[in-house]
Amino acid sequence: MLLVLFLCWSTGAHAQTTSLAVGEAKLKKPVIVLAPPSSVSPSLTATIAQIQKTIENDLNFVDQFRVSPGADKSTADYTSTGSIKNEGDHLSYEFHFAQAGGKEILAKRYTSDSDEYKTLAHSIANDIVFAITGKKGIFLTKIACSCDKSGKKEIYTMNFDGSEVHQITKLRSISMGAAWSPDGSKLAFSVFNRHSDNTKNIDLFDYNFRTGGMRLLSNRKGINSGASYHPNGRQAAVTLSYAGNPDIYLLDLDSRSTTQLTKSIGFDVDPSFSPDGSKIAFVSSRGGKPMVYTLSTANPSDVKRITYAGQYNATPNWSPDGRKIVFAGWIDSHFDIFTVTADGSKIDRYTKNEGNNEDPSFSPDGSMIAFSSNRANREKAIYIMNADGTNVKRLTFGMGNCSGSKWSPYL
Repeated sequence: MLLVLFLCWSTGAHAQTTSLAVGEAKLKKPVIVLAPPSSVSPSLTATIAQIQKTIENDLNFVDQFRVSPGADKSTADYTSTGSIKNEGDHLSYEFHFAQAGGKEILAKRYTSDSDEYKTLAHSIANDIVFAITGKKGIFLTKIACSCDKSGKKEIYTMNFDGSEVHQITKLRSISMGAAWSPDGSKLAFSVFNRHSDNTKNIDLFDYNFRTGGMRLLSNRKGINSGASYHPNGRQAAVTLSYAGNPDIYLLDLDSRSTTQLTKSIGFDVDPSFSPDGSKIAFVSSRGGKPMVYTLSTANPSDVKRITYAGQYNATPNWSPDGRKIVFAGWIDSHFDIFTVTADGSKIDRYTKNEGNNEDPSFSPDGSMIAFSSNRANREKAIYIMNADGTNVKRLTFGMGNCSGSKWSPYL
């Protein structure tokens, strides 16, 4: 694990406009020259190369920079220097990062276990992004999803770039609807279960990464799904149908008591808390076609319809700044990814003519969107793209059909 990061010094109500994002003109990408750190230990040569390559890959992955690993600084906007050494069974990397002209904007000493050099590298890349943009990097975040690699739908997690895949559940059933707690320590999900009376049910659990244990959250008769943690981490918005109709409830995660938030003739599903907890976006068929609505958590009867496009909208999720909601919309005979402003005034489309695209989720910095798509060989996989719809990358391979992508908070 990364043991220490020592900071040495820091220098119209119904009116919507629709457009297809096809990639806007972008400003010139800053050029970063990463100079290899100096070292007096020949045994660190391979480790240094791996650290450098990891930092370079991270920065290139987000499509914001142009990274050169060489020593030519003539065209550089930013340059790095540093030194690395062994300290017992730890690595110590003193890293310096400066603008062209010599003004230093980052200087830290990073210490990690010797075998955790990739975590150290991701941390450095995160700090480089913050030094340049003022936003945290995403290189220690993860994506959760449901895949049927084993023949059954199980919950998996992977790094932001699709590496280091870990299977979370081994329930040999259908596990789905993964949702991260605000601190990233838990993952809620639903499972098709058989109860003692031999009836099948959709039950809600969470998995604790710190203890490795699972906890039952709700097994009321019918649907227990669609969990979205409140920012306080003590409550979750869920879909329950034990009263007969799928509605949105607030579930207390300790007492497991519930408070009903919606009650309509149609179904209300897919709740998603806004970043400040003041609103919940959800899908409702109360108006006929399933569309995205929001409600006020202070006054749940204050419900507003947000979308009026397509035949069916699903799985809304908020941007980290609370200004947009990303969702999947059925239009032109398949699902595509859209965003809508929180007041419903403007809608944008980000995928088209590329199969079905569903389950969108913003990265915690708002710069990227994870989603599932069957655009390649009809197998559903997890993809990511820039928040403007450009730079699409496939993350899952050999995992069977994957869906329900959810990006973690900063970890």
